[in-house]
Amino acid sequence: MNKSNLNRVVVTGMGVVAPNAINLADFYNSLKTGKSGLRFDQQLADLNFGCQVSGTPQIPEEHLSHYFTPLQLRGLKASGLVYGVIAGIDAFNDAGLIPAEKDNALDDFGIIMGTGQSGGEKFREAIHLIDDNRVRRLGSTSVIQTMTSGISAWLSGELGAGNLATSNSSACCTGTEAFIMGYERIAHGQAKQMLVGSTSDSGPYIWGGFDAMRILPTKYNNLPEQASRPFSNDAAGFVPGSGAGAMILEDLESALKRGATIYGEVLGGSLNSGGHRGSGSMTAPNGAAVQKCLIQALKNAQIKGQDIQAINGHVTATGKDGYEVENWVKALSLKDKLPYLNSFKSTIGHCLAAAGSIELVGSLLQLKQQKVFPNQNITELHDEIKPLYSENKIPVQLIETEINVMMKASFGFGDVNAAVVLKKWDLE
Repeated sequence: MNKSNLNRVVVTGMGVVAPNAINLADFYNSLKTGKSGLRFDQQLADLNFGCQVSGTPQIPEEHLSHYFTPLQLRGLKASGLVYGVIAGIDAFNDAGLIPAEKDNALDDFGIIMGTGQSGGEKFREAIHLIDDNRVRRLGSTSVIQTMTSGISAWLSGELGAGNLATSNSSACCTGTEAFIMGYERIAHGQAKQMLVGSTSDSGPYIWGGFDAMRILPTKYNNLPEQASRPFSNDAAGFVPGSGAGAMILEDLESALKRGATIYGEVLGGSLNSGGHRGSGSMTAPNGAAVQKCLIQALKNAQIKGQDIQAINGHVTATGKDGYEVENWVKALSLKDKLPYLNSFKSTIGHCLAAAGSIELVGSLLQLKQQKVFPNQNITELHDEIKPLYSENKIPVQLIETEINVMMKASFGFGDVNAAVVLKKWDLE
């Protein structure tokens, strides 16, 4: 890839709805101090889930009134749509953008907001109403709440996007994939601003399948804040979470002309799949493909592994944590000069389709503020990680340090991978 032929892309706005915060300032403080958003979930207990802990965003009714009219809220059960609308509008406002006038959409502004499963609660309601011969009681918003592209369509209507408006879906890679897709669209001159990110529903109809697979922790129902334990020898599975992250990607020339705040520059990224070959399967990563994705991201960004000061990993608190660290070390040719490495899942859980976007927001906050947020709940570093990585580079305290370049990656069900390279913004 010849970067000289590409437009430079920066991040000028962010919004987030997470288990431990529902706005950007509180999210920064929560990550900085290690505040957990993991709680005992009575609904999961009532349904006899093995894991009765979840990361569910806490949104007061008053807060909803800033984003939805009473009419819009009537019958609105798709939690992921709610999270995505809040995060998306916050990112748009944070960037200082103005919605389109009534008669003309914004031709240079587009949206890629992904999701996994959409409107589980609404589907449940619809099934019962239809089976009871009450189809006309479904309401006029049942389609937009349950169609995958409902989130991007809703935001497009609110903001007036006249460019590409779509929703991607790629399991845990969804948000990071949307970020790369938006970056590429601007880099190739097809848009000036893209709202990118992802969202994920809350609740038992989303999380039940994972509980059935027995990959969620079951021994921490009385100690919910300790349930998610990335990098730790006693990691017992990922805690299901939900929420949304959204970012405005913008052509650098446009951002400078507007005098916009710049959180960081996007140097490049990569997407690939392991094809369920080698060690890969529907639920396990192909290590060779993971490494290829990371190496290609470095190549596209035109940097080397030794140039990186910080990594925000996927690292889910499962038996694959050590394997992920091994792939990072091999792909980036890391030896003596190890970058700091962290995972936000110890405080927000695994937010599934929203994981990549929420964690990208956190990564960009680290880059902007020149801090590495602490890992939580590491009793002892995992035996598989100890030979690979220095313990002081997986910090359990807030680290203030120079971060010029960092990487964020996501790896998802279906053997899919996504990696992004970000750079600190300095006015040139």
